[in-house]
Amino acid sequence: MSAVQISSVEGNRQWLDGGAMFGNVPRAVWAGWVPPDERGRIELACRSMLVEVDGLKILAETGIGAFFDAKFAERFGVFEREHKLLNNLKALGLKHEDITHVILSHLHFDHAGGLLPTWAEINAGNDALLFPNAKYVVSEEGFARAMRPHARDRASFISHLQDKLIKSGRLVVIPKGRVQSGIHDCVTFAYSDGHTPGQMHTMVKGAARSIWFCGDLVPGRAWAHLPVSMGYDRFPELVIDEKTKLYRQVAQKDWISFFTHDHRVAAATLGFDSTGKVVVGEEFQKFERFNL
Repeated sequence: MSAVQISSVEGNRQWLDGGAMFGNVPRAVWAGWVPPDERGRIELACRSMLVEVDGLKILAETGIGAFFDAKFAERFGVFEREHKLLNNLKALGLKHEDITHVILSHLHFDHAGGLLPTWAEINAGNDALLFPNAKYVVSEEGFARAMRPHARDRASFISHLQDKLIKSGRLVVIPKGRVQSGIHDCVTFAYSDGHTPGQMHTMVKGAARSIWFCGDLVPGRAWAHLPVSMGYDRFPELVIDEKTKLYRQVAQKDWISFFTHDHRVAAATLGFDSTGKVVVGEEFQKFERFNL
């Protein structure tokens, strides 16, 4: 089996309303999990997972980036104006031109905004997509939703991004439900629909361990408990059912769950206690070329 290395790559962080992020969980409960600021917002990472195998450099997600103008940056709590994802790739000795594949679980702006340059660069006339040598990989259902969003989630998408992806000539649309990625034998996909239609979870199998990109199905440890969902979720009850199904798979095989939004840790193992409650096991604050 090919050697597989995993790195967690931080992008720009954001501060978002805690009530929206925890749906029907009372503030008295969620504030103990992720402390809010004076405006009721909680800190969220926008973390990408880098997979290096057989010369491929595969990036799951690009985070929120820094494409917002000042008004929207303030609204969504994005205070870092430089492109943190690119800076942290450089710390690993990589340029964004080195990435061979960008896998987008879905096209909400906090997962795909990092495809765009910073607002300063856009304002200066440079709005070309980053990662110019990469294939952009999306699910058929997820891309269809981005092209024709519902009124409920229209504001979650970047209106002109889909057209840019099409015009790049490097967009790869994965047919509905297809498990094999076509990227590498160690990379497969799983799907969920409760948060948004066709959310695509990158599953990476190594020689000793395996890891899966949770996306917004399980944004972080605080959302691992089965009844917890977000106000942004399309179908909260379906989110619970999908988490239950995937947990049974990954817990039995000791998979590592990679969190995009957890403000403190990059990943953890998840399992069940004797009562059936989900418990967080081994935690990983970060990965830097971690061998699976």
